[in-house]
Amino acid sequence: MRATFAIALTLATASPAFAAGGGWNLGNTDFVVVLAFLLFIGILLAAKVPSLIGKQLDNRADSIKSELEEARALREEAQTLLASYERKQQDVQAQAERIVANARDEAAAAAEQAKADLAASIARRLAAAEEQISSAEASAVKEVRDRAITIAVEVADQVISKQMSAADANKLIDAAIQDVDAKLH
Repeated sequence: MRATFAIALTLATASPAFAAGGGWNLGNTDFVVVLAFLLFIGILLAAKVPSLIGKQLDNRADSIKSELEEARALREEAQTLLASYERKQQDVQAQAERIVANARDEAAAAAEQAKADLAASIARRLAAAEEQISSAEASAVKEVRDRAITIAVEVADQVISKQMSAADANKLIDAAIQDVDAKLH
């Protein structure tokens, strides 16, 4: 096929040289150019340059394919990593929201507990104040009674000392001694 193509090409390009009447004249530049071109093509074919170029192009195509496959693999890996990081970000965001919600709940619970503790403390203080008031009231009542008893005893002593004779006083003292003696034995 190559040989047929080379002959056809030679005849097609040589015909203008023959038409000019020169034939195989090396003075005709068209003919010389055609011969040089055919010689160049022949040398390229003999050295198997087209197959070498084809192999290099195939190798380059294979390397481009492998680079494309590697780029696809890297892209898929990058997409996988991106999806993984997005999931992690969503998980972290959800966890942060849960932490904030828990903190709010704990703060609300702590506020309620503080209110309850404050109410209990106020109730204890009121109870203590009421106890102090009742204690002070009882103490005041006792002081008034004691003072009333003391005044009554003093008044009774004065009344009895004015109305009682020495013999009556000795009888009372003896009766009190006997009463104490009976109670002690």
